[in-house]
Amino acid sequence: MRIENNYRDDEKLRNSFNELAGKTFGGLNFEGWYQHGFWKDNYIPYSVIADGKVVSNISVNACDMNYRGKIVHLIQLGTVMTDSDYRGKGYSRALMERIISDYKDKVDGIYLFANDSVVDFYPKFGFVERKEYQYSKSVEIKTDQTAVPVPMTEQNDWDKMVRILNETEQNSKLFMVSNCGLYMFYLSQFMQENTFYISECDSYAIAELEDDTLILHTIIGKGEVDRVITAFGKNVKKVVLNFTPHNTEGFDKNELFEEDTHLFVRGKFFKETAKDEYMFQAITHA
Repeated sequence: MRIENNYRDDEKLRNSFNELAGKTFGGLNFEGWYQHGFWKDNYIPYSVIADGKVVSNISVNACDMNYRGKIVHLIQLGTVMTDSDYRGKGYSRALMERIISDYKDKVDGIYLFANDSVVDFYPKFGFVERKEYQYSKSVEIKTDQTAVPVPMTEQNDWDKMVRILNETEQNSKLFMVSNCGLYMFYLSQFMQENTFYISECDSYAIAELEDDTLILHTIIGKGEVDRVITAFGKNVKKVVLNFTPHNTEGFDKNELFEEDTHLFVRGKFFKETAKDEYMFQAITHA
């Protein structure tokens, strides 16, 4: 048994990693993301290699965040998985100890999203559970929809979105910077049909429309939140934000409850912001 990390370009290990991810998460596969060039240095698998294959993994996502105009250096842990034939051998513990050792003095904090079955595991490594807060409001829009669906099938659409991500601050209290790859992971696999372009503010909105409710995942560009909401037209009666806007006036605030999902954190950033009421952009969960 050995631990390997950052083996992105090793085809054999990458294929084995994809095989375990597919087996664990119902067909999840990182190969298309890799082939499109979106798997950057920000995403670092730490894997136990046994019998020549990846049998356990915890991935590090370098997630620098802009929080109230200040850059903080965080890592998010994700893609936590162990092959069923290799469980009970302490592999996840060994990986967690290695990651914390590698990063504890290099970042401002570490966070992860865990399911119900492992809520007793992470406190053993100094993590504490943290609440998130979500904002929503009822709206009355009198104009027709101007937000245009973008199928994201053309390379120039990807290039434009990456450019806006890299060059533009978002209208959010907390948003990820210098890691367009994680956004692209969602948009290239799960949310390709949820991308809209709003020409009047040169911004993309990642959103879902459920009856008369707009679920706004994020705004990529400088578009003001209310302006983007208005672009979805008069059929929208309620808006739910999956990020925290700069200006929360007029929004209702509620503690966020997600089934089988718990946010765990450790590090100085989270101690300093313990009383703040925000949520991580849902589209940047690893």
